[in-house]
Amino acid sequence: MSQAAPTHPLRLDTRLGPLTVTTRGSGPPAVLWHSLFVDSTTWCRVAPLLEPARQLLLIDGPNHAGQPPASRPFTLQDCVGAAVDVLDELGISGPVDWLGNAWGGHVGVLFAADHPDRCRTLTAIGAPMQAYSDTDRRRTRLLSLIYLVGGPRPVSRPLVDALLGPRTRAEDPTAAAIVAAAFARAERRGMYDAVRWLSLHRRDLTDVLDTLDTPTLLTTGPDDPMWTTTDARAAAAHLPNGALAVLPGAGHVGPLLQAAPAVAQLVTAFWDDPQGTLKAQATTRPAASSG
Repeated sequence: MSQAAPTHPLRLDTRLGPLTVTTRGSGPPAVLWHSLFVDSTTWCRVAPLLEPARQLLLIDGPNHAGQPPASRPFTLQDCVGAAVDVLDELGISGPVDWLGNAWGGHVGVLFAADHPDRCRTLTAIGAPMQAYSDTDRRRTRLLSLIYLVGGPRPVSRPLVDALLGPRTRAEDPTAAAIVAAAFARAERRGMYDAVRWLSLHRRDLTDVLDTLDTPTLLTTGPDDPMWTTTDARAAAAHLPNGALAVLPGAGHVGPLLQAAPAVAQLVTAFWDDPQGTLKAQATTRPAASSG
């Protein structure tokens, strides 16, 4: 499978400091925002398949991808503002298709809610809408402290297992290396702060789903214990104009690297015919949750 190098990286000023935005492809604009812990390199297998349909704007989120850390604490709402700054800097005032993975899906939900005139469609891949459980919060807090003291090496393995599933290191070592390298690329204090500010304090976003008029596609996988098909189906039921799709791949990031053709096929079909795709997904009952 082709993994063409990204093209046209830009450094754009935002309210959270300069952010790297890579543009590739041509056509109507689509914003791609990655998961927490990694960066835009995790789109490397999906982006080449989407390029013929859209001009892709791959945003490296604040405190990720080796960018200087933000000078102040920030929230998901601040990330929405930074995305708006990027679009304004690029002179894009019309609606975009938003494709977000985990963190990027959370930012996308709030972007669609706050700026419905600027969001044509929203796809959120592996983005749990509920807040962290107490157990997950304690585990993440412990791992983040270990990371702050010891750097990425002590926590890289459990992180890869969580984002891609424990079999990926043996079955697809390249995918595991992409995630590990993206995690290691971040400035240590910046990543630690992003986890504290965004992950540990993320609120339940289910009530926001009730307000969305934007055609919205939520996705999960059959093997994502933090975003089970049961939870995802319940969240999708709150969408006035949305549906749930189940994609292959384990963990939040797994579909992008383990099932890129399936992701690209679903996303491009949604972009081409939002209502038709939502109707088709609504009539397809997802597999029973494993969680």
